Amino acid sequence: MAACFAIPRTLRWLCGALLLAGVMLGGLQADGDFSLISRRVQALYGPLGEGRQRIDAWQQLLATQKQINEPEQLNVVNQFFNKQLRYQEDIDLWHQVDYWETPIEALWKGAGDCEDFAIAKYFSLRHLGVSSDKLRITYVKSVSLNRAHMVLTYYSSPEAVPLVLDSLIEAIKPASQRTDLLPVYAFNAEGVWLPGAKGNKQVGDTKRLSRWQDVLKKMQAEGFLVETTH
Repeated sequence: MAACFAIPRTLRWLCGALLLAGVMLGGLQADGDFSLISRRVQALYGPLGEGRQRIDAWQQLLATQKQINEPEQLNVVNQFFNKQLRYQEDIDLWHQVDYWETPIEALWKGAGDCEDFAIAKYFSLRHLGVSSDKLRITYVKSVSLNRAHMVLTYYSSPEAVPLVLDSLIEAIKPASQRTDLLPVYAFNAEGVWLPGAKGNKQVGDTKRLSRWQDVLKKMQAEGFLVETTH
């Protein structure tokens, strides 16, 4: 993701570009079982190599963690992807400036950049039953690194201080304790959100987010049913 390395020049440009791009976020279901998905994935990407073990481990997580409470689900999913994936820039991994991976692609490669961690965590938690209105993929500035970054945030209630699931650190902390991150915008199934003095404000939808649309199309080709909001 190019945004992980270059801060946009102005928030106005950022918001304008965002509102010109995307598709609604949705949930995730397996169409049949992972044996079917595995066959489709191999047809799409070729031999999975070590990625097969990572994908099998993800399948096991999705199959066994639905009954635990949401805080435990957050921890399980956050730790899983932070351990399974290594950080690698898109240009080195995909030979593209900005490429958004599906969770399968990330696990196949065993690598991704900041938005790939956030996307994989988002879909995993949606599959485990966490409502989309509790989750936002959030674009931030990392003050300590002086660059743009993306995380997944979780709101236990609409007015709650969100918890931050980050690829940079293992611990899940409230946003109030992450003073090293400055929120720029966020998006989820309900729309696009901007931070403000009186709380986050919804400023539009995400119907034209082209890279997200590409992710959904790739996941459907892999054998997943991706529920979209219309």
